[in-house]
Amino acid sequence: MSCEEAPRERQASGPRSVTWSYEIRIQGELDPTWSEWLGGLDVRPTPNGQTLVSGPIVDQAALHGLLERIRDLGLELLSVNRLDGAAPPRRRGRSRRKSA
Repeated sequence: MSCEEAPRERQASGPRSVTWSYEIRIQGELDPTWSEWLGGLDVRPTPNGQTLVSGPIVDQAALHGLLERIRDLGLELLSVNRLDGAAPPRRRGRSRRKSA
């Protein structure tokens, strides 16, 4: 497979996109008005001088784009966590049922 074929192959045969919710903690206080610039996510400053940015992110490309925006603001990234229960994990392969 050539380099030109790889993205199309992966896109055509890859898993469907699943939206997950993330919580991103950054050092520094951002005003909630930054929400729109950060993709409509919830922006909440905390009492300890940090900010939580949280909400659904459609795919890994959108997550990386959001992290680039945070970087472009010159803010220190403290953590990125995918929230459990935000979306069901996709099962791959065959189920392991025992036949009767």
